Amino acid sequence: MRSVLTTLGIIIGVGAVIIMVSVGNGAKAQINAMIDKLGANVMMVMPGRHFGRGAVGDAGSLPTLTEDDALAIKNEVPTVRLVAPVVRGNAQVIVGNLNWSTTVYGITNEYLGARDWGLSRGRLFEAGEMKASSKVVMLGETVAENLFPGQDPVGLSMRINRVPFTVIAVLEVKGQSGFGGDQDDVVLIPISTAKKRVLGGRRLSGNLVSHIFIKAKSADVVSRTEELITALLRQRHRITPNQDDDFRVRNMAEFLNARADSSRAMGMLLMAVASISLIVGGIGIMNIMLVSVTERTKEIGLHMAVGAKGKDIMSQFLIESIVLSLIGGVLGVVLGVGGSLAMSAFSQWQAIIDPLSVILAFSFSAAVGIFFGIYPAHKASLLDPIEALRHE
Repeated sequence: MRSVLTTLGIIIGVGAVIIMVSVGNGAKAQINAMIDKLGANVMMVMPGRHFGRGAVGDAGSLPTLTEDDALAIKNEVPTVRLVAPVVRGNAQVIVGNLNWSTTVYGITNEYLGARDWGLSRGRLFEAGEMKASSKVVMLGETVAENLFPGQDPVGLSMRINRVPFTVIAVLEVKGQSGFGGDQDDVVLIPISTAKKRVLGGRRLSGNLVSHIFIKAKSADVVSRTEELITALLRQRHRITPNQDDDFRVRNMAEFLNARADSSRAMGMLLMAVASISLIVGGIGIMNIMLVSVTERTKEIGLHMAVGAKGKDIMSQFLIESIVLSLIGGVLGVVLGVGGSLAMSAFSQWQAIIDPLSVILAFSFSAAVGIFFGIYPAHKASLLDPIEALRHE
């Protein structure tokens, strides 16, 4: 029991390293999958921040983007493939006695192309419906499941903020966004319908839009496209060289890289905790070995009396220290692998166990045993045989 408690620090340290690397690998794989899903060539132009009376609003709080800006980007930036102006707001959607609070997007058909989002059933908006502000709607899978359980909603009616709509399509399942939000908890309606019949308000009046989705022709021209869009919008908004932009151009990879940086910082924190735990574990092993040297002084004297040399005593105690560390390492590997699998199972957070991390963590536990075992072993090897035999 004393040996197990002594190696507790090693067990926790090795386990923490394996869990940290597994979760980090899982997060990296998930982020790469999200970048592939969103498209590395997708960008979003958002309105700027509001400054006034000592208060600073978030990005998007200043209505500065218009549908004309989107049209100008489409016509004047040659590296752009698709441009999709969007208005957005929250609304209550109702079917019979069922209701659901969700996000309403007013879009053009380019929106689905810019986001690589298809339909599981139904059809796109028609040009006439866009022009006439028709009351037609596409549903995300989450909304469809909650308002039309067990039914195909295409062709059925629903209300958005008390305005009757006809469902014409259900979107493909998109899953969680890079920020953990449910991308399927949306309804999409024509942008003209959103402005005139559902959302409206000062912030969406006239040509104003909430943001603009843009898809570049390839991932290689994203930086160039950002530069061209920035220059065009500064010119259109008559922003002088000494003034800040009243908009922001961000690509999806930047959003996800920010999340990757956060995961990396968390990983470094866990690594620090694991390192401290391993060092504390090593100190514990050194202490228990020093106690062992004291308790077994007479035994050491007997070994020396029958011919054992200092290096033999040193080897004996060093081996015992390494064995203790390796036992801690084995238990730590079991804890790390088990913990990673448990986290993956209960939190639905992907964990990828890297065999190299297991080998490194186990090897490090052996190194800890050697490093912290040297001093007690050296102390035991320097004992005087006669004094050791007299020890009680």
